[in-house]
Amino acid sequence: MAYKIGIIGAMDVEVATLKKDMTIERTLSRASMDFFEGKIGSTNVVVVKSGIAKVNAGICVQILADEFHVTHIINTGVAGSMDAKINIGDIVLSTDACYHDVDATIFGYKKGEVPQMGRLEFVADEWLRNKAKEAIQAADPELGIFEGRVISGDQFIGGDVSKKPLEQFGALCTEMEGAAIAQASYLNNIPFVIIRAISDKADGSAEVEYPVFEAKAAKDCAKLVEYMMEHLD
Repeated sequence: MAYKIGIIGAMDVEVATLKKDMTIERTLSRASMDFFEGKIGSTNVVVVKSGIAKVNAGICVQILADEFHVTHIINTGVAGSMDAKINIGDIVLSTDACYHDVDATIFGYKKGEVPQMGRLEFVADEWLRNKAKEAIQAADPELGIFEGRVISGDQFIGGDVSKKPLEQFGALCTEMEGAAIAQASYLNNIPFVIIRAISDKADGSAEVEYPVFEAKAAKDCAKLVEYMMEHLD
């Protein structure tokens, strides 16, 4: 199968490493996003900065589907830990993703469930997740790898915002784009995985931790995605 992998990061720091080391063959601008099509190793890729939060992320996936006909989607970036076992610098690979800020419970839906979707969570692709795990183990055997749920919302969890209400979702980490990427991928029948490096503990310490560790975590995550593309087959 000829793969074409769409790789989405929300911020410049999350895609700069990938753009620097890829062979760029075409650039396309849509919806204030710049899409870089080319190769990493022998794998066809489209690298793009979506911008922060859910609407940007969903629009980005739709453009990757319509304009580039990508076969798979990877979301790379940083997240806040929701599990005490997961430390700054560790990697979370999504088994599924859902929203923490959707609430239609008054109509009988579960907290986080988008009405009329028929599901709470959007399931990630097992093959992509296994490939990511293999790449991480080969590139950095000492790195902590965790597989589980990712939750998303238009809210930075840290400082005065408590993560206590989010514990009901049983997630490993929280961020602002993954579930939207997952939903848009699901609607377009595109396999996806979310790969997140932990940049903070999603608690009051984030004000200190996040500025220090964000850039390093984002670059480390991108380098792992790059290694994955170079060894995809």
